[in-house]
Amino acid sequence: MAKDKKLVSEITSMDEDFARWYTDICKKAELVEYTSVKGCMVIRPYGYAIWENMQRILDKMFKDTGHENVCMPMFIPESLLQKEKDHVEGFAPEVAWVTHGGNEKLEERLCVRPTSETLFCEHYANIVHSYRDLPKLYNQWVSVVRWEKTTRPFLRSREFLWQEGHTIHATAEEAVEETERMLNVYAEFCEKSLAMPVIKGKKTESDKFAGAVSTYAIEALMHDGKALQAGTSHYFGDGFAKAFGIEYTDKENKRVLPHQTSWGVTTRLIGAVIMTHGDDNGLVLPPAVAPIQAVVIPIAQHKEGVLEKAAALKERLAAAGIRVKLDDSDNSPGWKFAEYEMKGVPIRVEIGPKDIEQEQCVIASRWNGEKVVVPLEDLESAVAEKLEAATAGMFAKALQNQVSRTYSCTTLDEITESLEKGDGFIKAMWCGDEACEDEVKEKTGVGSRCIPFEQEQLSDKCVCCGKPAKCMVCWGKAY
Repeated sequence: MAKDKKLVSEITSMDEDFARWYTDICKKAELVEYTSVKGCMVIRPYGYAIWENMQRILDKMFKDTGHENVCMPMFIPESLLQKEKDHVEGFAPEVAWVTHGGNEKLEERLCVRPTSETLFCEHYANIVHSYRDLPKLYNQWVSVVRWEKTTRPFLRSREFLWQEGHTIHATAEEAVEETERMLNVYAEFCEKSLAMPVIKGKKTESDKFAGAVSTYAIEALMHDGKALQAGTSHYFGDGFAKAFGIEYTDKENKRVLPHQTSWGVTTRLIGAVIMTHGDDNGLVLPPAVAPIQAVVIPIAQHKEGVLEKAAALKERLAAAGIRVKLDDSDNSPGWKFAEYEMKGVPIRVEIGPKDIEQEQCVIASRWNGEKVVVPLEDLESAVAEKLEAATAGMFAKALQNQVSRTYSCTTLDEITESLEKGDGFIKAMWCGDEACEDEVKEKTGVGSRCIPFEQEQLSDKCVCCGKPAKCMVCWGKAY
């Protein structure tokens, strides 16, 4: 090993300090770097490659459901933002304002978009005139700014990347169907591509998006038992249409209001992947979004023929459509093993002189540490099978964490007692009164995450007040 090389820096144990563990991974796996711009981060190439893979998969899913990509301006005039009262009030504390252009004071302040509903509404008012113009199924991949008081890599920053879908429909039924369909797209992506189980449900009235009639969400449970909102989908009804004067002529030649939706996920999903699958050795990446799916590491690479054989294996895997890297640097095998464990590469392929003699290689799986010897002729199929097994195994492991940390409670005391075992999801009945929702959080520390679509009748009484219950709520402490 070269003298100027060091083994990968140690990561704080997640059991010792989960927050520090998370930050250590973000830094040491070279996902992000801090900047002089307070509250903002540099997403480094490895971190951005994860986002690119998420974007690629989701973009195809959106297009397969008929959506087109557009790009709206970054700035929103204050007068435009003010048109929808509930919406502007909901975002007012987080808005960043532009007041000057060069040395000139602007006649009207410009908001740096926290979200783009108002811009889409203005556009719809200009292009939607007849039922023949509907629906419009749009999406954009952009950055947005929200003036967060506290920041944390991927989870909270003042500028972050996301996609925001915006659609407009002739009827309420079509819009509601779209809202639910896109929530299901997000759930499928999280479970199949990120190996992350989620709970689908509806937000309570107090927790819905500003200006929405209803908000749906997927909630995931992190390794430490805290919840993370992984995606949201909103049904707006015709409220925005009224505010922005959007009307169309229907088939009966009447002027009527259309119905709208919006839905989005962000780079927060990278944080979700870290906290769902990571361990004390670093990242554990789902194969679908891993920048490198397999790394080939030559053993005793100074010996004749080893580097050539390793390069041949790399070319074979690349030809099979696997994202693969050959590390032929002068670092020791031990350093390389630690480095790619840190970066969460799903599969490691080892090849050395003895392996070449026996026409075999060693395949190690990151998610469970399993190592197997494989004939070289079976390389492509063996790596593909291990990648598929990694996704299934990671999902099962995350689901087990969710199941073991989900508690059914019928009283506030039971919630408190359950949380003494560790944070997690709490399933409990609710009367629908916001005062009870607030009291549960005040007395137990868990807030409502969603009203799951899959309901259970745990009792007939509200967990807080004892009055007749209307539904079961999933509660939890959240990021």
